[in-house]
Amino acid sequence: MEQGGKAALGWAARDASGHLSPYSFSRRVLRDGDVTIKVLFCGICHADLHVIKNEWHNAMYPVVPGHEIVGVVTDIGPSVTKFKAGDTVGVGYYVDSCRSCDSCSNGYESYCPKLVPTSNGVDSSDGSITKGGFSDVILVSQDYVVRVPESLSPDRAAPLLCAGITVFSPMVRFGLNAPGKHLGVVGLGGLGHMAVKFGKAFGMKVTVISTSPGKREEALERLGADAFLVSRDPEQMKAAASTMDGIFDTVSAEHPVAPLLELLKPMGQMVILGVPVKPLEVPAFSLVAGGKRMAGSPGGGIGECQAMLDFAGEHGITADVEVVAMDYVNTAMQRLERNDVRYRFVVDVAGSNLGAAA
Repeated sequence: MEQGGKAALGWAARDASGHLSPYSFSRRVLRDGDVTIKVLFCGICHADLHVIKNEWHNAMYPVVPGHEIVGVVTDIGPSVTKFKAGDTVGVGYYVDSCRSCDSCSNGYESYCPKLVPTSNGVDSSDGSITKGGFSDVILVSQDYVVRVPESLSPDRAAPLLCAGITVFSPMVRFGLNAPGKHLGVVGLGGLGHMAVKFGKAFGMKVTVISTSPGKREEALERLGADAFLVSRDPEQMKAAASTMDGIFDTVSAEHPVAPLLELLKPMGQMVILGVPVKPLEVPAFSLVAGGKRMAGSPGGGIGECQAMLDFAGEHGITADVEVVAMDYVNTAMQRLERNDVRYRFVVDVAGSNLGAAA
């Protein structure tokens, strides 16, 4: 770690229990192209839960999680031209990439093999471990910071930096944003409810697919989905077979994929957005018979993220959130593990006493 950097206070997990508690550390010295950001709000993503519990076997403790960050610029490096003090900005899943590979050159930084995650990553310049938005301040290169439209509430905009871009990018990239196309959304959680909102804003027909019949009213009446499908009901699934142009599978728990593929039209597109710990089982015939495709999508490039925020600003799209203080974060993680949140926890970082014990 560089010496003489900015003092920071956050909350970190020290081991695979995932328990978070106050943690003091130093941010790096302000570099030429850096933006210093006072963190206002930080969303809690399911990936944060996986990392702090070391379920992906890559945790580098202590882990300061958080990559759905909205804050205010407080300082800039000498060469910064994109932002000024007082700007409301966002930081998503990563804070650097190689900047020269095909992915980076084409605006798909999220696919860079040398991507540096905002949390639990390795800073390529000094080898330090990156620490995320569960802290009062963060320094990020201006090239990996996006502008948050003034029309968006900062707490409700925070999840757009991950949940929002994760559904927006493949929606555009696979042409599933055309008015009149039929999109199935599997799972009505943080990602799923954003897919419904963006899908409807693009003028698509949206069907929510869930194991929980109790979510029907929520999906149809409050979020504006066109239809609701109980995936455990064979008759409903059979009636909807071969009707969808695309399916976004947002579920992070183990679940069968073959029945979902039956819902796609021939040459339909399934996009895997959830990350279950156990591998998915995909019968080859489910793909071959209808010429169907499966793809994954980890988020989006910086340009895509800015386009997403601008689109959200124009259409008034924000996440449905439950704002909590930092001293509630361990309870929030437990509730997230039970899917007991509608639909994204957001930590009020600036309004919390970061030194308080859990």
